[in-house]
Amino acid sequence: MTKLVSWNVNGLRARLKSGDIQNAFNKLDADVYCLQETKMERGQAEVDHKGYRQFWNSAEKKGYSGTVVFSRVDPVGVSYGVGADEYDKEGRVILLEYERFNLVNAYAPNSQDMLQRLPYRMEWEDCFRTWLKNIETKSGKPVVLCGDLNVAHQDIDLKHPKTNHESAGFTDEERGKMTALLDAGFCDTFRSVYPDRRDAYTWWSYMGKAREKNTGWRIDYFIVSSKILGNVKDAYIYSEIMGSDHCPVGLDLDLAL
Repeated sequence: MTKLVSWNVNGLRARLKSGDIQNAFNKLDADVYCLQETKMERGQAEVDHKGYRQFWNSAEKKGYSGTVVFSRVDPVGVSYGVGADEYDKEGRVILLEYERFNLVNAYAPNSQDMLQRLPYRMEWEDCFRTWLKNIETKSGKPVVLCGDLNVAHQDIDLKHPKTNHESAGFTDEERGKMTALLDAGFCDTFRSVYPDRRDAYTWWSYMGKAREKNTGWRIDYFIVSSKILGNVKDAYIYSEIMGSDHCPVGLDLDLAL
């Protein structure tokens, strides 16, 4: 059994300083941790988790975006980005190829206030989906995608769907791209395991005591190739783990690294 965890940490240096990262690592004891929105480069702070290999993809813009993976097992191969210059300057994607599957850590672009970045987001979605399918086809191995995908797919995935319709992360366009991804041969593991579970969120605004009231959104995912859905043993939302405005999500997968 392989245990995977994904977490948008909203600034890794702050989480390191507070001890939130070490506490989460100790509590969850995962084989692989995929972090998003690190906002740092390797070497800017002491990151020493013994027994884990580290793989970093930092944005060219300082203090922005960024991803990192901590893995107990050396992957067969590692690559960064999706092979398109217009999307690969923000440190959003890391691919680790293991013996039996490909693991993708992704941080999707936010469409931002007034949806000013929605066109960029739509182009990125199409590029990213095509890239995922190519990885799956060329390697002959299934894909496990995790990360902050910045979209609540269905009404059940946020507290107030009516008042947030057409807000960034819940536009028809963004939800449509998630549907297109799932239709391309992938499954949302949490909804596959818990199709009707409500009030299960992974992100809460810092405003208005949203987390205390559980007024949240589910925008962090583990998505897998449909052919290995049967290998998914459980999916988790660790809402009790504090520190970021997101909480970690997890997956138990009956496939060895």
